[in-house]
Amino acid sequence: MDNKLEIQNFSFYYGQFQALINLNLPIRRNQITALIGPSGCGKSTFLRALNRMNDTIKGARAEGQVLLDGKNIYDPDVDVVQLRQRVGMVFQRPNPFPQSIYNNVAYGPRVLGLAGGNGRLDEIVEQSLRDAALWEDVKDRLEGPAQALNPGQQQRLCIARTIAVKPEVVLMDEPCSALDPVATLKIEELMQQLAADYTIVIVTHSMEQAARASHWTGFFWLGELVEYGRTPDLFTNPEKELTEAYITGRQG
Repeated sequence: MDNKLEIQNFSFYYGQFQALINLNLPIRRNQITALIGPSGCGKSTFLRALNRMNDTIKGARAEGQVLLDGKNIYDPDVDVVQLRQRVGMVFQRPNPFPQSIYNNVAYGPRVLGLAGGNGRLDEIVEQSLRDAALWEDVKDRLEGPAQALNPGQQQRLCIARTIAVKPEVVLMDEPCSALDPVATLKIEELMQQLAADYTIVIVTHSMEQAARASHWTGFFWLGELVEYGRTPDLFTNPEKELTEAYITGRQG
């Protein structure tokens, strides 16, 4: 199977503290990979390492390789701005800009010069909102404030904003933790649709969500990857005792 990302002997440090310990795993192209494990186990650190969001933290450093289409993203010649265009991020809480719905989605394409003329920008905004299953909700109020949307719509707007710059990978850090069950299911359905065009990596505290929404699952514990495999296998027939203890609620 084709790998979009390959993580090889990857460790990550905050100063003296080692947050991630010698990780090795593939991230499959056009599949959804879920990362599960207790709070503080390193899964969000790992997610942010995939587009170097941790670079901004003083004393943070990486060892090993994260290969994106065979190229190590930690090589000195990598343009981090370009990397973050290719590997987009959706955060835990919806964080629309305090601007119109239209300008939220148009922001990235404008800054990166992807749009050319304004007609093209209109196309990008519409397509991104359609791809995020939001167009029908907002097409008559594109100039209205993004903050007026409900939390589920705001999160879908943030997904539209992320995919407007045509990334190859979309990282999602607990994207449903602030949402109600109905909005959560909409985001999960949306992820399934987006996987046709994007490689998706999601951190989730909900094992039910990982089991429902992902193709592959990695279980993290104290900075280590305990087990990684196809989601149905990992949940029904885990290889490691610690994995079984965690998913059955005996540990964690």
